Amino acid sequence: MDRLIAKDLDNAPARHGEAPGLPKPARGRKRDPARDAAILDAAIDVLAESGYDGMTMDMVASRAGAGKATVYRRWNSKAELIVDAVAHLKHSQVDLHSLPDTGSLRGDLLAMFKPQSAEEGERKMRVMAGLASVLLRSPQLAEAGHAAIVEPWAMVNRMLMQRALERGEISANADVDAACQVLPCMAAYRALVQRKPFDLQFLTAMIDGVLLPALSESKSARDEAEQ
Repeated sequence: MDRLIAKDLDNAPARHGEAPGLPKPARGRKRDPARDAAILDAAIDVLAESGYDGMTMDMVASRAGAGKATVYRRWNSKAELIVDAVAHLKHSQVDLHSLPDTGSLRGDLLAMFKPQSAEEGERKMRVMAGLASVLLRSPQLAEAGHAAIVEPWAMVNRMLMQRALERGEISANADVDAACQVLPCMAAYRALVQRKPFDLQFLTAMIDGVLLPALSESKSARDEAEQ
């Protein structure tokens, strides 16, 4: 299995190249971006439901309402399809120009967990869980998952924490770079290791019990605790 995945990822032809030894594909109609997006969305859904090892190109084609040949014309392997599908998740990220502004960091972090955002967040965590069996064997997929799921969430948290810092709500010595990664990393751990949902109850417990106390603690208090 490991060899097959490595072969898929490392030796797959480039997106606009041709597979060596195979006849050139016939020229056809221009690719429809909407069709590509539908297939990528279907791949994400199947991955979240069946996991990487359990999904097949046929399952993706069926979910997208496309022919198997249509999928294979665009992607030469399952691994290649999943790399693009996970990257496709980045297109549905939060608008950084319309972040909540409730007047408190706690309120802002909870406001990000609206029903629609919560559903999308849970979907992404299921994707991470679906990739669990292959992440250690495929650095490329691990990197794609981190870039599409963890990094954007951490970026939003960093912006919210920076505003709280400017308001004087959190300690001037707070390690924002580390703190902004706490929630997405805990969500990934909960999905990948504990196989539990990252729900509002758990989010609130993490914010109140871990994140806010850490951000409010002064440097002098930390220094005293370390002595």
